[in-house]
Formats: sequence, structure tokens, C-alpha cells
Amino acid sequence: MKNLYSLPADGAEFESFCGGNLNGEHESCVDVGSIPGTASAFVLRDSKPEGAGLELRFTKGELNDFAIGWAKKQGLAL
Repeated sequence: MKNLYSLPADGAEFESFCGGNLNGEHESCVDVGSIPGTASAFVLRDSKPEGAGLELRFTKGELNDFAIGWAKKQGLAL
């Protein structure tokens, strides 16, 4: 796959996954969206103002490996 950071993410539709600091000034959320025009590339970003403009990009396989590994390490059931 091309360099994921060279692909425009304009028009990505994001879904938020939130938890922690729910009553604080800055709710802790991670926004995830598919990179338009790709079948399996995603962009992740922090919803807090200090994270504005910063993002990470992953292929579907990379993101799945991370999610599964993290869940297992935390003792979470899938």
C-alpha cells in the first residue's frame, strides 16, 4: 500500500470511542475514520484540543493486530 500519510483524509467520516474524564473539561475520545478511496486504511485522531491536527494512520491489518493485542493484554474478552 502507498504511504498512508500521502493519502488525503478529507471527507473521512469519523466515529468516536470515548472513555475516561467524561465529566471533565476535555472528554477523552479517540476518533477513527476510513481514509476515503481506500478499502482498508484508517486514520485515528485525538478529540482533545491539544491533539488537534495530529493523527496516526494504519492499515486494517495493523489496526486489527493492535486492537486484538491490546484487548488480550488488558484481559478483555472479544
